Amino acid sequence: MKPISLAASLAALLLPLSVSANQAPLTPPDAKPGECYARVVVPAQYEEVEEKVLVKEPSEEITIIPASFAQEEKAVEVVPETTKLTPVPATFKEVKKEIITRKARRVWVSSLGKKAHPVNPMIVKMVAASGVALDEVAPDTCLKEYYTPERYVSVTEDVMVKSEQNETTVIPPQFEEFNKTVVTKPSYSKLTVVPAQYDESEERVMVTPEKTVWKKGSNPAQQVDGATGDIMCLVKIPATYKTVKKSVLVSPATTQSETVPEETVTLKAKKLLADAKTEVRILPAAYVSVKKEVLEQNATFTWVPSSQKQEAPWRATGHQICLKEEPAKTKTITTYVVETPARVERESVPPVEKVVKVQTLVADAKAQKQPVEPVYERVVRKKEVAKGQVEWRRILCKTNMTKEIITKLQKALNERGYDAGEPDGLLGRGTQKALEKFQKENSLATGGITYETLDALGVAL
Repeated sequence: MKPISLAASLAALLLPLSVSANQAPLTPPDAKPGECYARVVVPAQYEEVEEKVLVKEPSEEITIIPASFAQEEKAVEVVPETTKLTPVPATFKEVKKEIITRKARRVWVSSLGKKAHPVNPMIVKMVAASGVALDEVAPDTCLKEYYTPERYVSVTEDVMVKSEQNETTVIPPQFEEFNKTVVTKPSYSKLTVVPAQYDESEERVMVTPEKTVWKKGSNPAQQVDGATGDIMCLVKIPATYKTVKKSVLVSPATTQSETVPEETVTLKAKKLLADAKTEVRILPAAYVSVKKEVLEQNATFTWVPSSQKQEAPWRATGHQICLKEEPAKTKTITTYVVETPARVERESVPPVEKVVKVQTLVADAKAQKQPVEPVYERVVRKKEVAKGQVEWRRILCKTNMTKEIITKLQKALNERGYDAGEPDGLLGRGTQKALEKFQKENSLATGGITYETLDALGVAL
């Protein structure tokens, strides 16, 4: 029989199970060294109970009695009384009207000829700023610009070519030489270290004391559906020791003190008798005579009508502006004026009626109710008397399992009708399935080869 792998067994142990919320403690209680434990699932206990179950609740049967009607004829207004409106259009008459398509305007141009061009508005503003009343100028009048040139006079002026200044003379300082002694290194204490003296010895020291620890078991004998996967073994670990070398102090380290004299050097130095100083002398400023041209009068400008002649010193600049007046442009159009406005004539139209057959309600619809008895059925169900829970149980594991015990287990299962295969002492898939089936059908804990299972099979260790 081929043994199942540990990974496959662990996968089977991780299947979800319904167990009680009361979980086992983290370690098995009252365990002894050399024993192995696993947290296993103890199945819930049930008993059969017969119950009377309501399969159809009490109700009411309803019978509908329809409404009854009476038939009669009735005149119904299908078109209400209305008013007929007849529009009468308006009448018009023709009126001739003259409209202005372009207003009359005054335009400033370069001349009164046909090839004259418009004048820059800035020039017109400049002429108005010189004092000419442009609004009073008559049409077809030209204005010309005249000017008088600027006038200068000659004057003589003294110009400073060199300003007044101070001339400073420096008188250097005066010294006297002497010898000066300087300490280059002061006296100090020199310390010498005398090292400590030791004796060496050996000592055996305990590193860790003897103890028992819980360790997870490896390669479990069996893992089936319902196992938690936790296998714990209590193992005794002996104490450990270490030999260390120790140094014992015989005499501590000390120091010896020695005074070292100071070191000096003699230098040539100077002593200040009189500090440096300055003497100041004032030098006067220097001037030269220069002839200058000074503006006596700026150039002046004026605008006068071209019909007026200007005498000297006025000169023409060649600038001219002329005023032209352009008449307004008009156009005659034909308009239509309302003579009599549009109106609406009103006429009353009587309503239209139609005779139809109608039904009137004699008796409204109603419902009659009749009670219906409930229906019951007897069923048998399982009632839980003890919840499933996880407990620590002593099991066989790698440390305490032999081929002889597995052979006995296989024979016992085969004798009770659970096919574990040929008894070969190997814990294979067939043996695990047979063991799991035996545990479930006998309400035993699943998740390992527990000692309760061995007792139930009569297998002695």
